Amino acid sequence: MPSPLAKSARLARSARETRLLLRLALPICGAQLAQAGMGATDIMMTGRLSASDLAAVSVGSSLWMPLMLFMTGTLMGLTPIVAQLLGGANTQRIRPSVHQALWVALVLGIAAGLLLWFSVMPIFMLMDVPSAVATLSAAYLSAVAFGMPGVALFQALRAFSDGMNHTRPSLWFSLLGLAVNIPSNFVLIYGGAGLIDLFGPGLPTSLQELPALGALGCGIATALSMWTMGIAMAIYTHRSRAYGEVTLWHSLTPPRRNMIGELLYVGLPIGISIFVEVTLFTLIALFIAGLGEVVVAAHQVALNVTSILFMLPLSLGMALTVRVGNSLGHGRPEQARFVAWNGLAICLLVAILNDLLLWLGAEQVISLYTHNEQVQSLALSLVGLAMIYQISDSMQVNMAGALRGYKDTRIIMVITLVSYWLIGLGGGHWLGTRGVPEFMDSLGVYGYWIGLVAGLTAAALLLGLRLHKISKAQCDGENASPSE
Repeated sequence: MPSPLAKSARLARSARETRLLLRLALPICGAQLAQAGMGATDIMMTGRLSASDLAAVSVGSSLWMPLMLFMTGTLMGLTPIVAQLLGGANTQRIRPSVHQALWVALVLGIAAGLLLWFSVMPIFMLMDVPSAVATLSAAYLSAVAFGMPGVALFQALRAFSDGMNHTRPSLWFSLLGLAVNIPSNFVLIYGGAGLIDLFGPGLPTSLQELPALGALGCGIATALSMWTMGIAMAIYTHRSRAYGEVTLWHSLTPPRRNMIGELLYVGLPIGISIFVEVTLFTLIALFIAGLGEVVVAAHQVALNVTSILFMLPLSLGMALTVRVGNSLGHGRPEQARFVAWNGLAICLLVAILNDLLLWLGAEQVISLYTHNEQVQSLALSLVGLAMIYQISDSMQVNMAGALRGYKDTRIIMVITLVSYWLIGLGGGHWLGTRGVPEFMDSLGVYGYWIGLVAGLTAAALLLGLRLHKISKAQCDGENASPSE
């Protein structure tokens, strides 16, 4: 049995590590909330103009958001690379590594913009989107397309900054993007009429006659916000002394195949994993669309309520990538193992707290979304299921974050594909549409949510086993291959 002195030392070590983790995670959480706020602002402000503009922005967002998240995930591969180089005091290698990420960001941003510009109408025809909504949405996406290189630049520099243990800039410049987005939306969506409502009729005639661009104006505002964040982050990383010896913009390193290969080896599986997770929820929303307006509304409300609470566990996972990477760079695998499992313990406490908040306040929060009693009742029952998967979802995202610190990303991709699409989506669709013969009938929306619980729980268990294996192997001095 450990002595009281050993217990005290372990508690002090855990408290110190927890402070470091939260110092990284809280700004990341704020940045995530600010970026989510941009999407919420777009929906609310176009909704006030017309149902068609609201539908156009909603449909368009379902196309560009997965592309952006794929880019973000791929560029997140830079974070553990920088964290390990920083931990190992190999700062001279950081600058060329970041430059390779910037080359990749440029290619991904341009490719995403071209996809949005040229391929949306065939997709809308395939989805049977009404022609009026499709036209507005295509205009919205044509504007957003110009912002994709800007947001790719921001995400690459954010990954670099996070890897340098400097996460606050992502919060500052996400808030700056939100600050640009809101007034730009107001001017471009509503035009002169909106300005008159805000400032009165005393405005110059030129401002009063500004056209209301609706969904197109929303897309322009989004692109402006993306470029504002990217340029501001570039200026900051150029002028700030926070990055020590890394003179990032001193001279540009040309593309290097081996360094780009390392980035894609680590980052591409992250991008695919995030894309798989996003499409899981998108496909479930499509599958339940035929179950009626009440079911669709309740499903969306329950997801919105729980996704806000998920921001802190997600941010803890991103911070764990940095802390584990730093420890490994220092050549301290035992410390990396401690960091990972201590982070998981903190995440478990946060998930339990989230469940407590849902238990105490879900009914009141749901009533803010809708006054329809049927929607409220169904959403509340779905939140009950969400309380189960809050634990497994929080744990799996943090285990994935720790594994990324080890640069062990391909196994995350495989586990994600199996757990999300095969167990979560496949099992949920089976329960939702067929049930279990001779035991239960089809469960409708509950079947899909039970599938979510099963898929996320499977991911947590498999990622936990992988984290135990690779962290123990590192401590034992084995060369555990990420492809095992």
